[in-house]
Amino acid sequence: MDTKTAIETRRAIKHFDPTHRMTEYEIRELLSLAILSPTAFNIQNWRFVVVRDPGIRAALRAVSWMQPQITEASLLVVICADIHAWQKNPERYWRHAPEDVRARVLEAINTYYSGRPQVQRDEAMRSCGLAAQTLMLAARHFGYDSCPMDLADFDDAGRLINLPEDHVIGLFVAIGKGLREPWPRAGQLSLDDVIINDCFVADGA
Repeated sequence: MDTKTAIETRRAIKHFDPTHRMTEYEIRELLSLAILSPTAFNIQNWRFVVVRDPGIRAALRAVSWMQPQITEASLLVVICADIHAWQKNPERYWRHAPEDVRARVLEAINTYYSGRPQVQRDEAMRSCGLAAQTLMLAARHFGYDSCPMDLADFDDAGRLINLPEDHVIGLFVAIGKGLREPWPRAGQLSLDDVIINDCFVADGA
């Protein structure tokens, strides 16, 4: 499937065939594409929790408004990010770069993130979003449907997956064979509604 078609046909599917099983090859291919997502300074702070255990899935569903996708989808990925990945052996993110480039980037990483917890968290959430979109478009390439999900008690969800203290959950992505055609798009805003040229106009101007 070409990229344009994948973007146009990607929809948030709510009901999946619970009997369908994805192959390990398909799962690995999807995740191999997801890790090509961009991250600031190439720190690759996303972590993908592939939830296979039916008991954990059921428990996650219970703290997520009982959304059926969590237990019915062939693949459930909890996309998390390591907030402190920037300081965990950052040399590895630039190990193939020339030494002078590596040194400059490592200095920039430390300057940008050190002592700035909100920046660290913001970057983590951006990385999760970028990875989720890559994963969903990759799923369309393989003929699968998907659903990004955020209606959850993420504190409870974190306990269920034993989330480390320095990690944050961005969202869930459910992937599988959809059982129903999606509703028509409910009300897409026009380009005129969402594009601002150069800057916002001040109130009263």
